[in-house]
Amino acid sequence: MMGMTERNTEAAFHWITTILERHAIEYRICGGFAARAYGVTRELADIDFEIDKQDISKITQDVMPYIIFGPGRYQDESWDLELMTLQYEGQMIDIAGTGAKLFNQKTKQWEVCPGSLKAVEMKEVFGKLVPIEEIHSLINYKTKVGREVDVEDVKQLTAIINSKTKS
Repeated sequence: MMGMTERNTEAAFHWITTILERHAIEYRICGGFAARAYGVTRELADIDFEIDKQDISKITQDVMPYIIFGPGRYQDESWDLELMTLQYEGQMIDIAGTGAKLFNQKTKQWEVCPGSLKAVEMKEVFGKLVPIEEIHSLINYKTKVGREVDVEDVKQLTAIINSKTKS
């Protein structure tokens, strides 16, 4: 983790969404930050955005001083994707290109990440209405990736859906 650095998630969120919107780039918020927008309570690691991979180059100049990775190909045991990682006011921001591949823990195979930039729900985050990855799409990919944080998110997201179904 990042040690004792203060992070200003709200400032980072407004900074990056303003840049994306100024360039008229379609985006959606995904990952743990999307899960939190639905009510998941675990500690936030980073803010994840998905944009068309062709659009990453449009914002590179604007974010240059904050880039800590990329833009380029990133691969680990769970992901294979076009990625640019930024750090703004202590908050990590991942901007991933469409067409990412994930490693499905059940099938032990790489597969194209499900969902699209259109599979969103508009939700208010820090006073701003933004496109968040649709909850079933989020559960779908987090179930496949299956890291500890994903398992926790899926458990909480499923409980959130079930509580809405009952009310």
